[in-house]
Amino acid sequence: MSKTIQIRMAGYGPPTTGFSKALKFIGDKLQAEFGPRVAIEYVWNIMDHGYKAEDILTLVENGEMTLGYQSSSYLTDRVPELGFVDLPFLFASNAQARATMDGELGAFLAAKTEARIGYRILGWFENGFRHISNRLRPVHLPADLKDMKIRVLPSEIQRRTFELLSAVAMRMDLTEAIAMIKAGTLDAQENPLANTVTYGVHKFHKFHTLTSHFYISRPIFLHRTAFDAWPEDLKRAMQKVVTEAVAFQRRLAVEEHDQSRKIIEDAGCEIVELNAKEHAAFVAAVQPLLADARKMYGEEMFKMVSKA
Repeated sequence: MSKTIQIRMAGYGPPTTGFSKALKFIGDKLQAEFGPRVAIEYVWNIMDHGYKAEDILTLVENGEMTLGYQSSSYLTDRVPELGFVDLPFLFASNAQARATMDGELGAFLAAKTEARIGYRILGWFENGFRHISNRLRPVHLPADLKDMKIRVLPSEIQRRTFELLSAVAMRMDLTEAIAMIKAGTLDAQENPLANTVTYGVHKFHKFHTLTSHFYISRPIFLHRTAFDAWPEDLKRAMQKVVTEAVAFQRRLAVEEHDQSRKIIEDAGCEIVELNAKEHAAFVAAVQPLLADARKMYGEEMFKMVSKA
């Protein structure tokens, strides 16, 4: 009798999030198809076990976990090409962003990542469009961010974006950011509304602005040595179910955005929706970065976005 294959899936949010539900979706489908051939284990939130959110990258890379997800920005220091999808205002809609990440650009970035890190990347969850929250004042224009200390993901593209927007950009892990927000020593952060609510930021930040400045994906990566050793039927099944789970998670992301907006409003927070002139001011402020990006990355990846 063949040995049972252990599959440990991990994330960094409570089991109620769309990401955790998507992991359960994957596990349930595999368990139903393969029965005792697989043993599924979940670690919903590694931060509950003393880890930082970024540690999920190492836990999967060294095989302690089989499958995980993390915002692609966390990998930009090791895979510079991933910095391309950190560019501000790159995508105009969810539909365009999804088509791009499911298409030629997503495959290109997955291959670049696998060439440098011991992963198999099987798909891209949607972290979605990100917005700004802060404890100080309403933000309508980049000038309103002047000298505001804001946490950004560990990406130089994101750091420079917020410097161009007049803020003081601080690269740090989520665990550090949450602690500083609670202590009142971090003025602002940027996240999808669902993340802002999940991590309780709306309890400390009154002002929220729907900037949609970045669209971030979360690659679904597996420990390559383990995955490549699996029987072919299990590998095919995992790829199929991850593709289905991506569609499932993206549907939940839309629902979570609407629910989170209501929670933020019900908490007495203010939500600013930028008008066309205000939005244009944000786009104009980051043009130097976009011009440099065309020199840095070339035109090929921009063409992939346009084709999608």
